[in-house]
Amino acid sequence: MKKFLWIFIVSGLCFSQSSKEKAKSYITDKHYEKAEHELISFVKANPDDIEAIELLGDAYGYQKKWDNAIEQYEKLKDNYPNNANYHYKFGGALGMKALSVSKIRALGIIGDVKQSFLKAAELDPDHVDTRWALVELYVSLPGIVGGSTSKALKYANELENLSKVDGYLAKGYVYEYDNEPELAEKYYKLAIEVGGSVTCYEKLTNFYQSQEQPDKAIDNIEKAHGKHQRNAMHYQIGKVCADYNIQLEKGEKCLKAYLSNHSAKDGVPKAWAYYRLAQIYKHKKNITEALKWINKAITDLPEIKVFQEEKDLISKL
Repeated sequence: MKKFLWIFIVSGLCFSQSSKEKAKSYITDKHYEKAEHELISFVKANPDDIEAIELLGDAYGYQKKWDNAIEQYEKLKDNYPNNANYHYKFGGALGMKALSVSKIRALGIIGDVKQSFLKAAELDPDHVDTRWALVELYVSLPGIVGGSTSKALKYANELENLSKVDGYLAKGYVYEYDNEPELAEKYYKLAIEVGGSVTCYEKLTNFYQSQEQPDKAIDNIEKAHGKHQRNAMHYQIGKVCADYNIQLEKGEKCLKAYLSNHSAKDGVPKAWAYYRLAQIYKHKKNITEALKWINKAITDLPEIKVFQEEKDLISKL
């Protein structure tokens, strides 16, 4: 009898481990619905398994099922009120729900979002993600409902104490949002000096584009490519050249280099490079080449409306 019970217990543990490992694998592979189905039955049978509840919340979150995610994270933060990460995840899911509903409904949610993030920050002075969330929250909210540049900068300073790169990026973000471009550029450049990651360069590139400074954007992407040697950066240069009708020879060369070296890890399908080449040839008034490349884009991805719209524009020239 004892032997039977032992076998039953061990088998149950193996099944539990298998279910969670399967779910983790599904989430890693972005099969979120499969992870959800795997975890629902498991959590029902094991309602006290903290890891499984959190994984189920994550699976819901990846699918933008915010109410379901909120339900799971709320269980965790209510049962473990001193765990900063559970408060952070609960606040994050609430915040995403607020973005998906009407502004009037969102106003009723924002207070709970802020409270959750503040609690997480209080519980864990080293929680980087929470401080980023508070920076973004205080920057994006109107002053009438609690938005505050000074509070955003307070948490950006806390980030800087934890991580120079995060602090500089956060300050760049705050100053960009607050329409202080010189300070924003200063801190984005400091982030590149200290960190130099692809993300740091991307933030500065995006800033230059938002400021209608395409030449600076191209120069920054070239510096990033010199350090990181990413083929995707060829596409980024070509895109800026095509969008702003500048440095067309460089844009053409970079897009063709992107196509020659293309692989799945580059992210952007070839069709979009064809589209950008069509734009460049349109700017050059070379209608034959423009039509050739836009037709290639349409053949590859016929469902993209902007490709057909571009072809119509080219055909009218």
